[in-house]
Amino acid sequence: MARNSIGLIELSSIAAGFAVTDAMLKSADVELVLARTICSGKYMVLVRGAVADVESAVHAGREVGDFSLVDTFIIPNVHDDLFPALSGISHVTQLESLGILEAFSVASLIEGADAMAKAARVQLIEVRLAMALGGKAFATITGSVSSVRSALEAGAQAVARKGLLVNKVLIPNPRPELLREMI
Repeated sequence: MARNSIGLIELSSIAAGFAVTDAMLKSADVELVLARTICSGKYMVLVRGAVADVESAVHAGREVGDFSLVDTFIIPNVHDDLFPALSGISHVTQLESLGILEAFSVASLIEGADAMAKAARVQLIEVRLAMALGGKAFATITGSVSSVRSALEAGAQAVARKGLLVNKVLIPNPRPELLREMI
């Protein structure tokens, strides 16, 4: 069975985060990808599995998280580039153009990053989640100017639907020093 779906719960309480993680893992056959504190005293739980299992886990986590919920999502068919970008191991040696998508929540940013990767022929470089960012998150992509523009629009729309878009920026022909600062 395909385990290409992900679900995330972002919470305002660290204590609730532990309880939510436990509930999610007990409720379905899911793999824990990330469970950790993030800036501004929040906690995030990201799981992976088959669609039905991820849906069950997120449902169970939402019930336990209750008033501590900040944001959640389920992405049924996540793009393959997302996991290397989340772990910071994407292999980019040159920037054709650079796109940056910035959001107020981890959950909305991951949804936006997935939307960008699916919308156009771009490569996700990094998805940085809330650490030393005051609880915000951002994703970077590279590709042709037109592809990055299209991808940024799709990602920004996904984030803006929740009212959590901070900014989107397109930099054609970025200086090589920018890549060195990112990786």
